[in-house]
Amino acid sequence: MTHPHTRTYWLEQAWLDTHVEPGVVLEVADGRIAALRTGVPTPPPGAEILRGLTLPGLANAHSHAFHRALRSTVQVGSGTFWTWREVMYSIADRLTPETYHALARAVYAEMALAGVTAVGEFHYVHHAPGGTPYADPNAMGEALIAAAAEAGIRITLLDTVYLSSGLRSEHSGEPPNSHQLRFSDGSAEAWAERCSVLKEQDHARIGAAIHSVRAVPAGQLATVARWAEERRAPLHVHLSEQTAENDACLAAHGCTPARLLADHGVLGPRTTGVHNTHLTDDDIALIGGSGTGTCMCPTTERDLADGIGPAVALQRAGSPLSLGSDSHAVIDLLEEARAMELNERLRTRTRGHWTAAALLRAASADGHAALGWQDAGVLEPGALADFTTIALDSVRTAGPLPRLGAETAVFAASAADVRHTVVGGRHVVRDGAHALVPDVPAALADAVAALRA
Repeated sequence: MTHPHTRTYWLEQAWLDTHVEPGVVLEVADGRIAALRTGVPTPPPGAEILRGLTLPGLANAHSHAFHRALRSTVQVGSGTFWTWREVMYSIADRLTPETYHALARAVYAEMALAGVTAVGEFHYVHHAPGGTPYADPNAMGEALIAAAAEAGIRITLLDTVYLSSGLRSEHSGEPPNSHQLRFSDGSAEAWAERCSVLKEQDHARIGAAIHSVRAVPAGQLATVARWAEERRAPLHVHLSEQTAENDACLAAHGCTPARLLADHGVLGPRTTGVHNTHLTDDDIALIGGSGTGTCMCPTTERDLADGIGPAVALQRAGSPLSLGSDSHAVIDLLEEARAMELNERLRTRTRGHWTAAALLRAASADGHAALGWQDAGVLEPGALADFTTIALDSVRTAGPLPRLGAETAVFAASAADVRHTVVGGRHVVRDGAHALVPDVPAALADAVAALRA
């Protein structure tokens, strides 16, 4: 990712973590914010003008890029997560490094158009169908890293361990089914050997993921945790997304998934549990007390009828919250933030569980931190120059007072209101159009059609 050497931006309105400030100048040098000045009512000569409300870049902390090909297809008929999964497998079976690159490039461009500047890609489609490694064993992961670069956003590739189809005992799980063979490296040790070859780049960081306790035998969890600990890399895990997962874990191990992960050294400040939906009070205390993060994906959780997770209780217990679009039923981090609050209102019949500012932090600074980008997600000197601007004059956002910009962004705006996205000081989206991928709708349509042919 190349950076303009120096550049000046004038922000008509800017959200500075606690409040909205009018007339802000950002000086950008070598991809970072070099200086920030407030109280500048008119643009300085030569400054790039960003009309609207500028926010720190948004972090999509949980993505399965290939799920984008399922949009609308899975809305026919009824069913559960488990019936949805069968349709998902049919798309996964058709992926190649070339088709995955084309789809991910378009999906990441769609994210940039929605104000996303960094994505956490929970990547488990590693090998060819049947489980045969490609000539380059990391061809699929490298395709995703290249796709993010071409779409102009940052990526944390959360290379995922997926070894079994279900829980059986401490040291072995049920063998992977025919669809899952291409997900598996055979053992956590073999996964670590392959994953260690992946190289970080200016726009890309390498993390780890445990698909779930049903997909990684308990005796191999510590290997993954140790790999991440040695590299000080982020570690993510699907956790208690389904009650069936909890029931199977209790039957096999006599404990909940959260307790199993804690007992094998997985939980901790660099770990993020994704979904964390069906938890006991003890689970919440374990997750919060260890500083383990929680990534909520409300649009997917409601789409798959998973349930509403105890986000309020988790945050109170000490678990930082981040947000992801997961299966990409929609790609809109403002909707994820809004949905987390509105879900809680429906469940409790009370309002105001989070301020708009707290929800924006979950979508920006805390999401970046969950992905290992602690130097992003804020508008302050020294931070990466990643930010996005939403219109305040659309049919959704016109009217409220400027000081209510955060509330307008979270509770009224949508991805359609994003006008600019800047990554590393470079315009990736300008005036609502992607600067690097000329026709994103056509790119998406072509990539999806190739997988459905």
